[in-house]
Amino acid sequence: MLIIASDIHLGDGTCGKTISAAAFHLFVDRLRELAWNASWRADGKYCPIEQIDILLLGDILDPLHSSAWLAKREAGSGTVRPWTDNQAPEFANTVKAITSNILWKNSTAIDYIKGLTSPAGLSLPEATRSGQPVMRPRACVPVSVRLHYMVGNHDWYYHLPGPTFEATRKEIIQSFGLSNPPGPFPHQLHETNDLQNLLESYEVFAQHGDLYDPLNYRKEKGRDASSLGDAFVVEIINRFPLEVERRLKEALPPGTMEALHELANVRPVLATPLWIGSQLQQNNIRPAIQRQLKEVWDEVCREFIALPFIQDLDKPYKLDLVDALELAIRVTDRFSFKTIDDIVFWARRKFKSNEKTFARHALKEDAFLNRSAKFVVYGHTHHHEIVPLDSYPGTQKATNQIYINSGTWHTYFDLAIHKPKEQKFVPYQVLTYLAFYKGDESGGRKFETWSGTFSD
Repeated sequence: MLIIASDIHLGDGTCGKTISAAAFHLFVDRLRELAWNASWRADGKYCPIEQIDILLLGDILDPLHSSAWLAKREAGSGTVRPWTDNQAPEFANTVKAITSNILWKNSTAIDYIKGLTSPAGLSLPEATRSGQPVMRPRACVPVSVRLHYMVGNHDWYYHLPGPTFEATRKEIIQSFGLSNPPGPFPHQLHETNDLQNLLESYEVFAQHGDLYDPLNYRKEKGRDASSLGDAFVVEIINRFPLEVERRLKEALPPGTMEALHELANVRPVLATPLWIGSQLQQNNIRPAIQRQLKEVWDEVCREFIALPFIQDLDKPYKLDLVDALELAIRVTDRFSFKTIDDIVFWARRKFKSNEKTFARHALKEDAFLNRSAKFVVYGHTHHHEIVPLDSYPGTQKATNQIYINSGTWHTYFDLAIHKPKEQKFVPYQVLTYLAFYKGDESGGRKFETWSGTFSD
């Protein structure tokens, strides 16, 4: 049995909340049930499965959403950001420190997953000679559980070569009980023969999916480089609440500051100004304080646009996403958050940054074209979906090809689609994972997807 989950975004707690440890407890309980069901074979008999592989498909740890990137450095150490020299010792040390804090902050949740990899982590009743489970077994059959980690756009640092990054990866491997060998965690399947062969045995092709998001992946640089999305997160999403707290905390109503720290969980990311506007409306912030908030926003955004990294990404003589953001910054000097909202809607339409489905990209994957994969799996969008790609006749039955997005484990503040300019957001938590089977596992079933949504 193969399980795939992605986009869990475990953070250090400095920039928004991560999903609770209870979700991991729930997942482990559900995995035991799936293992039991998978042990019932196509002939109706019970035979306990021997192994479960769990693929963590990117953005599992989230070093990007951390205030540590904005911390003042010691004299002479220089500024460290995701887009500065990633071979500098201070860069690797920053990633290592953030990662250690994430692992510590989420140790209870991670221990639930790691516990599965221990010898007594998951077991099943023995089978009788007639193919039935022994109801009161003296001993149970252990099930080997292996965890595999691939990176996405929020944890791409673990793809970087070098001894310091290797020490960080070793800490992650030990914390989770991963089966990853030494070396950079893979971003694409062709980087790891063992994992590629494993997924091919289930007729699955999988990758994080950030390759198809120009905001979060620079094709010309590859996955060992930062992106415009990284800068937007660090310099605006992470920084703005900290600046507001430093300057205006005493002037804001209770709860407003906590809400602003949830910018990291707003979706889509370019709806950030709409979220800020919604908080101003809901909390009846006085006009004078709104103006001060606006001044903080203006300052943060102007400094963001002025970054050499952003200017280098701005393509001359071509209207691109950097230009859209810069246009929004320029008008904020004279207009309100309402004007920013209008430009955000325009930018989302213009650059398709609100695209939720990546199904059309699956049609171009070699594994789809050569029909070696029945299932093409991406993460990244946080939008769980199942999209039929093709069906073609076989000698005995039709073979179907399907695109599946693995969704997320996350706390959400999602922009409502009804009259979105009214800046209404709906909070909830989601938990999604996929299961794939081979041979006669689970009665001959090939796949299942499970997605739950809950709210406090």
